[in-house]
Amino acid sequence: MSGALTVIAITAAVVFVFVRQFTAQRITGTDGKAWLIPAVLAFVACGQSGLLDPDHRAASVVLLGAELLTALASGAGWAWTTRVWTDADGETWAKGGWATAGVWLCGMAIRIGLMGAAALLGIHQNSSPAITLSVAAMLLSRAGFLAWRARAARPTYRVPVAG
Repeated sequence: MSGALTVIAITAAVVFVFVRQFTAQRITGTDGKAWLIPAVLAFVACGQSGLLDPDHRAASVVLLGAELLTALASGAGWAWTTRVWTDADGETWAKGGWATAGVWLCGMAIRIGLMGAAALLGIHQNSSPAITLSVAAMLLSRAGFLAWRARAARPTYRVPVAG
């Protein structure tokens, strides 16, 4: 996939997920959609060239690691600021709010800062695979933390024992 097409696809996915977070979504915990999208994105990112700068391998690994840690923290913050509740039927729901949007924006600002630092240091990473891998890490982190919170929100029902 070309760099411009990758950027358009990632932007569309991010906008879709960002807008969707403001509507209540049922959390089933059994569907693989939450894990499938990050897996596909990671696969696509690792298949692209230019993830690391061959001339500055150590520095580009450090910057990529910092970007992935930022993405993991953003995903965790996104899940933590998402409202999770259980309805009367026992279904678990989640909905993001303005704090969630703030976490997103802070994470994006940090990532842009890291890209700027890479440019200032003369590190030439292809930003498409790095961004794709970062988005995969963020979505994976969010899915994991949200599933954990959803399990904690689920009520436990006991069947009365006759006796």
